Amino acid sequence: MAVPLQVTFKGMESSPALEARIREKAARLGRFEGDILRCHVTIEAPHHHHRKGRLFRARVEVFVPRGDIVVTRESPQDHAHEDAYVAVRDAFDAAVRQLEDHVRKRDHRTTPNEPVLAHGRVARFVAGEEYGFIETGDGQEVYFHRNSVAGHAFDRLRVGDPVRLTVTEGEKGPQAGVVHPAGHD
Repeated sequence: MAVPLQVTFKGMESSPALEARIREKAARLGRFEGDILRCHVTIEAPHHHHRKGRLFRARVEVFVPRGDIVVTRESPQDHAHEDAYVAVRDAFDAAVRQLEDHVRKRDHRTTPNEPVLAHGRVARFVAGEEYGFIETGDGQEVYFHRNSVAGHAFDRLRVGDPVRLTVTEGEKGPQAGVVHPAGHD
């Protein structure tokens, strides 16, 4: 899908070559978010009275459902921005990173260490130890320790008891963060 795009040049003549580059970069945004409503890019040349060369400013605004991405790239210390193409590249790179974050948050994607809620049954205890294993509904075996059982209910748990738990990835595989015996909180 083509991203509806508006390009504005301020303090400088419009450049068909620069506008073509902006259109290429804007078209690639669709790979990261399919629901882009529109994109507005402003390239601004600084006033002529700057002493350290003309540093361009690029502003990229990406309008998406449930939030907008706005990036402005201007850096008085970054002399690479004396080239408008570099300012545009840097602004679009930052916009892509923000767009990826926006999509991740919107889709509630989990990070590798984010706990996952699950249901299961106590599969077994290790004799003479204070830990055991829970089998989740999808057949995964999850380690749990006495300290992870809510309400100090470890001693009341029996093999086959239903439980709710949070699962995280530990050093040796999946492990329970918190185990709630069914019917208890």
